[in-house]
Amino acid sequence: MSQPSVFWWQRYGTLAQMAQATVALLGFVAILLQINEIRTGSRATSARQAFLGYTDLAFKNPKFAQPDYEKIKASGRDEQVQYESFVTYFLYACEEAINAFAGKREWLASCDYDLKPHLPFLCEKNAAQPAYLATYGAETQQWIKAWLKTASVTPPDCKLGKT
Repeated sequence: MSQPSVFWWQRYGTLAQMAQATVALLGFVAILLQINEIRTGSRATSARQAFLGYTDLAFKNPKFAQPDYEKIKASGRDEQVQYESFVTYFLYACEEAINAFAGKREWLASCDYDLKPHLPFLCEKNAAQPAYLATYGAETQQWIKAWLKTASVTPPDCKLGKT
């Protein structure tokens, strides 16, 4: 007795079963893409909030946003600690923004613009305590060191040169 002929797809299930498996696989891929978009959106929102917080801090503390670093050094310890915290928050906000918006040059340009007046402080801080810059990512450390070199801000005097 001869066996009935079996099509290849009958060995693996009916056409409806294969279509159902395909749709489920596509659904799974769509969920993975959605999770990635949510993660990217969340990171962007967090970076915007950090930068907005820095902008608010700069508005409330113009003496730190455009510092007279020699005057800050001559002031009391409290003002020096406040200034260091201001710069730390600024660098954190820039690090977040640059990482979240890697393809958008305007974020880096904004951080570049705001970084320049803080270079004497960063030069002195890095010379005295190299661990300070180590608290930031490698890209942020390179960004700061490149600006120190470009602006000719070098120890021991750490004065802002011409750029």
